[in-house]
Amino acid sequence: MQKVLIANRGEIASRIIKTCKQLNIQTVAVYSDADEDMPFVKEADIAHRIGEPPVNKSYLVIDNILEVAKKENVDGIHPGYGLLSENGEFAKRVSEEGFTFIGPPHSIIEKMGDKVEARKVMQEAQVPVVPGSDGGVGSIDAAKELANEIGYPVMLKASGGGGGIGMIRCENEQALVQSFDSTKNRAKAYFGKDEVFLEKCVENARHVEIQIFGDAQGNIVHLFERNCSVQRRNQKVIEESPSPVLSEKTRQAMYKAAIKAGKAVNYINAGTVEFIVDEEENFYFLEMNTRLQVEHPVTELVTGLDLVKWQLLVAAGEPLPLLKQDEIASKGHALEFRIYAEDPKTFYPSPGVITKLDWGGSEGVRIDSGYVEGNKVTPFYDPMISKCIIYGENRSEAIEKAQAFFRGVQIDGLKTNVSLFKEIIGEKEFIDGTYTTKWLQDYLTANRT
Repeated sequence: MQKVLIANRGEIASRIIKTCKQLNIQTVAVYSDADEDMPFVKEADIAHRIGEPPVNKSYLVIDNILEVAKKENVDGIHPGYGLLSENGEFAKRVSEEGFTFIGPPHSIIEKMGDKVEARKVMQEAQVPVVPGSDGGVGSIDAAKELANEIGYPVMLKASGGGGGIGMIRCENEQALVQSFDSTKNRAKAYFGKDEVFLEKCVENARHVEIQIFGDAQGNIVHLFERNCSVQRRNQKVIEESPSPVLSEKTRQAMYKAAIKAGKAVNYINAGTVEFIVDEEENFYFLEMNTRLQVEHPVTELVTGLDLVKWQLLVAAGEPLPLLKQDEIASKGHALEFRIYAEDPKTFYPSPGVITKLDWGGSEGVRIDSGYVEGNKVTPFYDPMISKCIIYGENRSEAIEKAQAFFRGVQIDGLKTNVSLFKEIIGEKEFIDGTYTTKWLQDYLTANRT
């Protein structure tokens, strides 16, 4: 592979460009009018404008991206994450036009992108799933009947997509009735279909995901786990590897389940099997993300591997660089903090010009940033400014390094969540590693009133 187009923006585009440079692969960036002065545009060997700022007029316009790919005669297209990364139609079009899609085949993306279908596949593969509906729930009456059967609270989810946009917690029947139509409408608007399903809400849960990798030769390995339980509005804020307070027995069982999930769909390239873990360490399949994850750097720091390099090699038809599971080791501890341009109290986006961007004493800290000082964070895209990934020989050392790092960070011109990190990484629940997915919200409720 000699030339790759990156169908994405911001820090993930910069991240992919970095590995491509190391492999002497030429890079082609695409950008909207709002991103013309962004670092990734300048870092790429070639850059092409593809449209106006709104994503539906630029980054989601498949024809515009493929037109650039043809013009530049690229070998492959890397979708990054978000945007078109889990769009089966995009992956299919890329392949049909003769380019290599740097990710799994479109058939896998489509199968795992439908959350209802994914549940069925995992049940057949004997991977534990959260109690819930066997298929989509077509009416509010059917939803009420099932919710009463599995017990409240329940999660009402869009079958076509995950994340905070595609789900809502319903504490009782009244909440379910109030949310049903709006969730279906939102699902239709964001994911193209209005099918929804129900799952039992697992209380005091931890969100633990397993990184897997497969190749075209049928080899599949795991690259250990990440704990992503520090969340707000069902969106991850801090991730770490390995997961604290998880028994070795459960850890190994989750690795086996993730491999089983990958083999069930003959998985190829980078993927993540997401699980929810309850207080007794029972774990249940949530979804499979058929792409590189935002939090992949914590896996890279504890394994010493370059996941983007693996993606490129596998996409080119080569076998996994390490075929035997015991050849892959996890050492030390890594924490990732997502720095957002947002109000740390309300979590509302805070667009504006970054007048100062000083990472302070950042020696030994990996900073995957999409912006430099003077850049403008616009309201058109996710407001993540950067990811700061910190490694320690153990978890205590990583936390101490994080506390020291955030004391020196200064970002001016807009609001960020840096102050929130300074606050919560000193809290007992975080230091002990006993936090759950509801911990951050409970903490904010108790300390913001």
